[in-house]
Amino acid sequence: MSVDGKHVVLVGHCGPDSFILTHAVRSAVPDAHVSLNTDEKQLWQSPADLLLVNRVLDGWYEDDSGLRLIREARKRGVPAMLISNFPEAQTEAEQAGASPGFGKSEVRSDKARRAIRSALGLEESGDADA
Repeated sequence: MSVDGKHVVLVGHCGPDSFILTHAVRSAVPDAHVSLNTDEKQLWQSPADLLLVNRVLDGWYEDDSGLRLIREARKRGVPAMLISNFPEAQTEAEQAGASPGFGKSEVRSDKARRAIRSALGLEESGDADA
């Protein structure tokens, strides 16, 4: 499967977190286009293949709840994943329709790489062994 054109949007992350998440996405999908969003009104203006949503949003949003934004993304048919170290937040995000996410402490891990690729629908041989 070609990965050309995969667009991943980092939603509500601060500058340093955006930097490390961009690296994580490009490690998983080298040809992905990564953009940053800190404004909910602009978020829905262009298509995305995946939103990586911060648990507590940094920027101009209706409120600071990443979980609320994931629910909105699901209503709009946009795939989303929560970025949070809190297991209970990950569980709630998945119940709201998010793909399984990972925490910022795992951003450089194989788990993060596999989660991003899986959420983008990219299959890898050997993932079952990981």
